[in-house]
Amino acid sequence: MKKFFFLLVSFLLVSTILFGQKKNEVLLTIDGAPVYVKEFKRVYNKNLDLVQDENQKTVDGYLDLFIDYKLKVTEAYAQKLDEKKVYKKELSEYQEQLSRYYIYEDNVTADLAKEAYDRGLKEIYANHILVLSKFTDSPADTLKAYQKIEKLRERALKGEDFETLTRENSEEPNAKQTAGDLGYFSVFSMVYPFETAAYNTKKGGISEIVRTQFGYHILKVNDIRIREPKRIVSHIMVFDKEDETRTFDPKERIEEIYQLLQQGEKFEDLAKQYSDDKGSATKGGSLRPFGKGELRSKLFETEIFNIKKEGDVTKPFKSEDGWHIARLDNILDQTSFEEEKEFLEKKVKDGARSKIVTAAVKNNIKEKYGFTLGDPYLEFFKSYVNDSLRNGQWIMKPMGSQGDKIIFTIGEKESKTYLDFAEYITATQKRRVKFNTIGEALLSYYDSFERDALKEYYRNDLEKKDEDYAAIINEYRDGLLIFDLMKDNIWNKAKNDTIGLQKYFDENRTTFSWEERVDAIIVNATRQAYADQARDMLQQGKNAEEIKKALNNGTNVKAIVTHGKFELSNKTLPSGFVKQEGVSKTYVNGTTFTVVNVMEILPPMQKSLDDVRGRVLSDYQVKVEEDWVKSLREKYNVTVNKKTLKKLKKEIDN
Repeated sequence: MKKFFFLLVSFLLVSTILFGQKKNEVLLTIDGAPVYVKEFKRVYNKNLDLVQDENQKTVDGYLDLFIDYKLKVTEAYAQKLDEKKVYKKELSEYQEQLSRYYIYEDNVTADLAKEAYDRGLKEIYANHILVLSKFTDSPADTLKAYQKIEKLRERALKGEDFETLTRENSEEPNAKQTAGDLGYFSVFSMVYPFETAAYNTKKGGISEIVRTQFGYHILKVNDIRIREPKRIVSHIMVFDKEDETRTFDPKERIEEIYQLLQQGEKFEDLAKQYSDDKGSATKGGSLRPFGKGELRSKLFETEIFNIKKEGDVTKPFKSEDGWHIARLDNILDQTSFEEEKEFLEKKVKDGARSKIVTAAVKNNIKEKYGFTLGDPYLEFFKSYVNDSLRNGQWIMKPMGSQGDKIIFTIGEKESKTYLDFAEYITATQKRRVKFNTIGEALLSYYDSFERDALKEYYRNDLEKKDEDYAAIINEYRDGLLIFDLMKDNIWNKAKNDTIGLQKYFDENRTTFSWEERVDAIIVNATRQAYADQARDMLQQGKNAEEIKKALNNGTNVKAIVTHGKFELSNKTLPSGFVKQEGVSKTYVNGTTFTVVNVMEILPPMQKSLDDVRGRVLSDYQVKVEEDWVKSLREKYNVTVNKKTLKKLKKEIDN
């Protein structure tokens, strides 16, 4: 998260690769390396509205920021941070993401997303027959499997009972018991070719033969119906995690809140006051609309779709994230494609459909630049590698002259060799991927090898020819370098400098102190009478646990009781709170009645370093950075072209 935020901010002061720079005026040099006017103007105009300090909106003011940034970039290259593997990997991933638009990858993705949206409006109920066949099977075995499914389809089309055919012939496990019954399914539930066959078949019809990684299939579509729509839900959540500031049991707290609901308290009020999901709590617990299969938490989703009636509330239940009480607010009409587009495109990119996108992209690049196959590779590599390749544990060995053989050529000059392919396998193989045969593994690795080589060739050519693309890539390139530079030279250095941190804290103690606080018991009651009862017990000297035990039981919760030390600005204290030792009056806030017993008023006091270590470290890092930037100004010779600067100021400041 820190890196993402830093890169976002760093783009405000980014340098870019510019075309035809020799024709541009030089604004300054850093150890003789030129920085051009065009570069400064691009950055200045892009970020002017984002600059907060008015003094930095002038050319002189912004130039200081710009020089500091350029010095950091220069220092990053001096420290050879551009040679790190992690940096190269992250830059490559960003280039891959950005180039999608330029090679029409996003267009193909959008088309598949629209197809998924249209299919997702319906659910299909089907049975299927499977004849097993792997892509690595011999041609003879593949033909045998195909002929078997072909004959079964002919029998089904002639009217034979499909379930009987399935029980007697399907090679799917448990087919004799299930008759290939798939129940109702919708988009993304099945592998893509199978899904396509299902959606291309009419109700009551028999599908065409479809090939998947499992084998050959035919389907009988028994029913097609409208899919269950999305829902709007509100929830109250109590995190189920360790928290040193928490003094209550999460399960007990959610049950207390549920009792308050049963006693007539408003769901929205309880969500605002007690829910740990702060994003929804401010909205009375309301969540964004969602449908089946869209939530990370399957336990939460299951509970929600078991609610049948709008307005119904669940009992407390536990999900992967904590304890919840949920209410079904609305069952929606169908959402539009534009509302679903972002979600669907992500599903396309992350799922089996990505192979269709990849194939289209590869074909586009091949057509644009040309693509020529070289020496057949498969038979050589079957004997060159060994069985460990199937489990991602293969160790490369010398290839000799065979390594120079060309597998394919992109354009007129870019050739990939046997050696390139072997090194690619070594770098990309993963132990968690299991292949059935060596041939299957090689085909999979080659497909990825060819794809990545084509995309890399395209990206490199694009950066040479497209100024906007090149500028954006260089922004990210420098941003990554600056992040690593700051991490090594500022953040980690300050974090590990315990002596310097302590010294900085000692010199700035007055900056770090507690506000005035109260050591108090706070009772939030649902009725005036309960607040009065709590007030009487507080005046008798009862502690928080005694009050809680007296007011609440398993079926009736009258109050939420909290004990701790609170700064006067803490929102746990009631609105209008008056600091005074002893038991307070009853504060009324909507439907909540609050009584506070102040045992002690704690004056403002100095915090220890441990109390505010995070804040001190942040301030200390700023100080370390200021000193470090000064050292860069001393290390590098920065020369500003005064004549060019004067001309630039006249153009911009006036």
